Amino acid sequence: MPCRAGPTWRQFLTAQAHAIIACDFLVVETLLPKRLYVLIFIEHGTRRLHLAGVTAHPTGAWTVQQARNLVMDLGDRIAGLKFVIHDRDPLFTSAFQEVFKGEGLRIITTLPQTPRMNAICERVIGTLRRELLDRILILNERHLTLVLQEYLIHYNGHRPHQSRHQRPPDISTQPARDLTDLRSVRRKPVATGTINEYHHAA
Repeated sequence: MPCRAGPTWRQFLTAQAHAIIACDFLVVETLLPKRLYVLIFIEHGTRRLHLAGVTAHPTGAWTVQQARNLVMDLGDRIAGLKFVIHDRDPLFTSAFQEVFKGEGLRIITTLPQTPRMNAICERVIGTLRRELLDRILILNERHLTLVLQEYLIHYNGHRPHQSRHQRPPDISTQPARDLTDLRSVRRKPVATGTINEYHHAA
């Protein structure tokens, strides 16, 4: 049996984590009922989450526009990225891929029925469901957008990540904290009260 010439998929993801951004669609059912589609991106290295857009009628052209918006939002930070991972959803058209190729990124399309190839994105979709969407009844597109934007602030600025030694994506170092006086800890409800953040009083 021939030996594998290159690294395994896990080794590749580990070695290139700082250079990878992945995307996928999250499907949300509303009260009406109406099905909404959320396009999310996550940077592997920092675990920074991006909400690209929410729509009831995703098209290839809509997806391309969200990719362009993301590139503009990333600004100079896109220079540190090399790979985009996504599945074979037909909404990820060649025009969608060209947005990233134009910035020098390489497209990696996952194999059919292999969610583990995009495991970090699948995991954050599960986190969004468990921590937020399973606890809230979504009314419409506007409501979902507002809820997700508020959660995004919590996720990137406060929520600890085990892979980052309990640091949130937007914080490079974890500040030292004195917990001897618990009376200085204050609770702040976020994301319509479904999540609590804890801070030291000023």
